[in-house]
Amino acid sequence: MAAIILPRNDALNTNPPAGDQYLTVNGSDWLYTVCAIYTLTLLVIYALSWTARAGERFFHYLFIIALFTGAIAYWAMASDLAWSLIRQSMNYGYGATRQIFFAKYVNWVVSFPVVILALGVLSGVSWTTMLYQIGLSWVWIIGYLVAAYTTTNYKWGFFAFGTLAYIALAIGTLFEGMRVADRTLPGSRDYALLAGWTNLLWLLYPIAWGLSDGGNRIGLTASFIFFGILDVLLIPVLAYSFIILSRRWDYNKLNIAFTQYGRVRAGTGTYPEKEAPAPAPAQPAAPAAGGVTGDQAA
Repeated sequence: MAAIILPRNDALNTNPPAGDQYLTVNGSDWLYTVCAIYTLTLLVIYALSWTARAGERFFHYLFIIALFTGAIAYWAMASDLAWSLIRQSMNYGYGATRQIFFAKYVNWVVSFPVVILALGVLSGVSWTTMLYQIGLSWVWIIGYLVAAYTTTNYKWGFFAFGTLAYIALAIGTLFEGMRVADRTLPGSRDYALLAGWTNLLWLLYPIAWGLSDGGNRIGLTASFIFFGILDVLLIPVLAYSFIILSRRWDYNKLNIAFTQYGRVRAGTGTYPEKEAPAPAPAQPAAPAAGGVTGDQAA
């Protein structure tokens, strides 16, 4: 009965960790908590998507994908799955080997582009700019992933390349996005708030990585607490923020009105379903009765 009332986390008995720096029971409990936050937020956003109008579910759909991916990734990490044992070039008293969870990077590959798409569509930047920024986010994440799997100090070269991509991404979302939003967005203050919050959190990711997977300065549980807080503040909090703020946005004026014909600009798009049918072409008049034709005249 006690086991039913107070269930024990047996994930590490089923999937035992390895290495000098490994996942602990406390760390697994925290990761399951983050997974629960993602899952609960996913259910709330999914429910809210049914109350939104058909053409105004864009942000719901985006964050549902990010929340789904995050819940799966944190479930895998909490269960001590999706990791590799990597020898560390910098020990600092934390052991020569460390569990590197690649599920964390898979989560970012999906969640970061979702945030970029949400900010880009809100600001009104071109699709080309959004694709460029998504590519930068992938370079950033891949750079850190390769660095985490590098067993020598050459890892910091990959870290530098990834961080340069992050800087370019931050400049784009802050300055270019804000410039376009000031020109096209009636409520540019909302964009400034959301982009500023996003970049404040993104600024802390290189620090967290340098202390954990990069420099081996903090233990695995501490690193998961650091990254877990950042991920929760980035995806679930942003999901709620976008959904709440979007209720006062005019999707037509924001240039994010979606119809069956795609995304259209306010005032310049073509909406065939809103136009009156064109008048039928006039039929040619019939010849008068008894009139003389050309053959008869001949």
